[in-house]
Amino acid sequence: MRLLERVAEHQHGAPAKQLARETGLALPTAYHLLRTLVHEGYLRRDKGLFFLGEAAERLGSSGAQQKRRSTVADVLAQWREAIGVPVYYAMYRDGEIEVMCVSDSPGSPAVEEWADFRETGHAHAVGQCLLAQLDEDARRDHLDRHPVRSLTPYTVRDDHTLLRRLERVRRMEPVTERQEYALGTVCAAIPVTVGTTAATIAISLPAHQADQLLPAAQQLQHEISCFLGSLAISISI
Repeated sequence: MRLLERVAEHQHGAPAKQLARETGLALPTAYHLLRTLVHEGYLRRDKGLFFLGEAAERLGSSGAQQKRRSTVADVLAQWREAIGVPVYYAMYRDGEIEVMCVSDSPGSPAVEEWADFRETGHAHAVGQCLLAQLDEDARRDHLDRHPVRSLTPYTVRDDHTLLRRLERVRRMEPVTERQEYALGTVCAAIPVTVGTTAATIAISLPAHQADQLLPAAQQLQHEISCFLGSLAISISI
C-alpha cells in the first residue's frame, strides 16, 4: 500500500530505487513487491519507471463512487429528519428507472416494493416524474418495454392517458400520485435535472395523511434548492 501511495504521488513515474528509499523498504523487497503489483495490474512499468495501473485506477474510481453514495445518503437522511417522511433518490439511466438510495426510519417506513419499480414507472410518482423529463420518443420507448397495467383501482388506465398527464407536468413542478402504486400510500416527486440526466427526489406518506403531502413536497423543494450544489456533484452516483 505504501508503494502504491508513493507511485500515486509521482505523476511522471518513479524508479524502484527511489520508491524503496521513500517507503523505507529494502531494495530487494521493493523489487519483489513492485513486480507483484505489476503482475496484478495495480502498477505498470515503462522504461524503468512505475505508474499506477488499471486495477489501481478502478479501485480509486470505486472509492470515489462510494464517497458520492455516502454524500447522497447523508443528505437524504437530513431531509428525512427535517420533513419527517421517507425520502427517495432515483434516476433514469440506460433506459431504466433506478432507485439509487432510500432514507427511512422505523416510524416512517419506505413504501414496500411489491411490484418492480422499473416496470411500473407509470404507477408511482418517481417513475412519472422521471418519464415527464424525457422527450416523447424516449417515453414511448419506455412504455413499449414496460406497458401500462393496473396495480390498484387508481392506477392510470392506458398509455394515452398517461402521456397526456406527463405533457401537462410543468418544469420543477412536483408530481403526485395517490394510491396508484400501492393502496394506502400517497407520493410526491420533485424533478432534478443536471445536464441530460433525469433524476428525482421523492417522498411518501400514508393515505390518511394525504393532506400533508403537498406541504411536505414544498418543504422538500426548499431543502433541495439549499443543497443543489452538493447534489449536482453527486448526481452520477
